[in-house]
Amino acid sequence: MEQAQNTVVYGKNAVTELLKSGGGVDTVYLADGMAPAAASYYTALAKEAGAAVKRVHTAKLRALCGTDSHQGVAAFASAVEYASLDDLLALAAQRGEDPFLLLADGVEDPHNLGAMIRTALLAGAHGIVIPKRGGAQVTPIVAKTSAGASMVLPIARVANIGEAVRRLKEKNVFVYGADMAGRAMGGQDLTGPIALVVGSEGSGVSPLVKRLCDGLVSLPMSPHRAGVDSLNVSVAAGVLMYEVVRQRGGLDRE
Repeated sequence: MEQAQNTVVYGKNAVTELLKSGGGVDTVYLADGMAPAAASYYTALAKEAGAAVKRVHTAKLRALCGTDSHQGVAAFASAVEYASLDDLLALAAQRGEDPFLLLADGVEDPHNLGAMIRTALLAGAHGIVIPKRGGAQVTPIVAKTSAGASMVLPIARVANIGEAVRRLKEKNVFVYGADMAGRAMGGQDLTGPIALVVGSEGSGVSPLVKRLCDGLVSLPMSPHRAGVDSLNVSVAAGVLMYEVVRQRGGLDRE
């Protein structure tokens, strides 16, 4: 899997179309002097596209774009070769293993996505699934945080996580969502063909996806947690993935 060189896109219409397209966007740069309403508009679009926003001096934008015609906004677009859901299942079959996938249902922070990709690769997962809209995409920040794992682990990008869950169930893959109301992970059978779904940093797995899952699984936590009621999503994903590894008998060390 290869990532093409980043391309700078500037101008209000061009950046708007890029953000709405669902393409990989790392960072959106807004001029310090941009009107608050316009800045709020681009900030909302950037959040939906999983991109970071930085306010910069117009001189910085001029240097990035090589022109004064940037209209106060620019973005870095990255071309990423994504896999399909079938590609991930085919990799499991090629290895003679039960499918083991991680689905990110609206994970917004690129650092969290990068950490999850890195752990998924090390835990022996066959791939990760992300949505085209409403979540972080594979950008340079994600690639850096993943320590290169995003270039190795297949990443499928789908229009709808709920539909991906339906398709996996049709392929006899059991799908479990991470949720505090779920059954404790040690008491849930996580062997066999499996996909784990983790949700967004703020609201967790969406209600629709929860209903589609075969079950919900939770992580045990100390009763002395002083008001902290959940783990960081990338940490939770890592713990759950290694519980799958444990229940499967560990990893081949050869």
